[in-house]
Amino acid sequence: MGRKIGAGILGIAVAVALVWVVEKIGHSIYPPPADLDTGDTDVMRAYVDTLPLGALLSVAVAWFIGSVGGTFAACKVGTARPLVYALVVGGMMFAGAAFNLLIIPHPMWFSILGVVGIFVGTWVGMNLGSRRSAAG
Repeated sequence: MGRKIGAGILGIAVAVALVWVVEKIGHSIYPPPADLDTGDTDVMRAYVDTLPLGALLSVAVAWFIGSVGGTFAACKVGTARPLVYALVVGGMMFAGAAFNLLIIPHPMWFSILGVVGIFVGTWVGMNLGSRRSAAG
């Protein structure tokens, strides 16, 4: 039981870490203004409206990579059925993205791409992580 729960926690941690790393790379390419008030929804809404395509795509890619990596890690380490880990990791990724999209309005195409990317990434991570070697 402990390994099952630990694998789920590991998967979420890996997903969050990967999102953070990929988004940091995106911020290094498209740095936000130094005086950006991230706590002000109106300011953030106006800022998102000015972002170039690459900046938004880097976030969608981060969500996809986080979903793949987190689900893969959980499936590799855990002993439960892979679908359980896909639901746990993918569900947490979706919840985080939904919260982000509700708090800071984004273009509709980005919202759709980001959410679809989470579901596809979770599916890919589950399939890659659940494959067992033929020798063992």
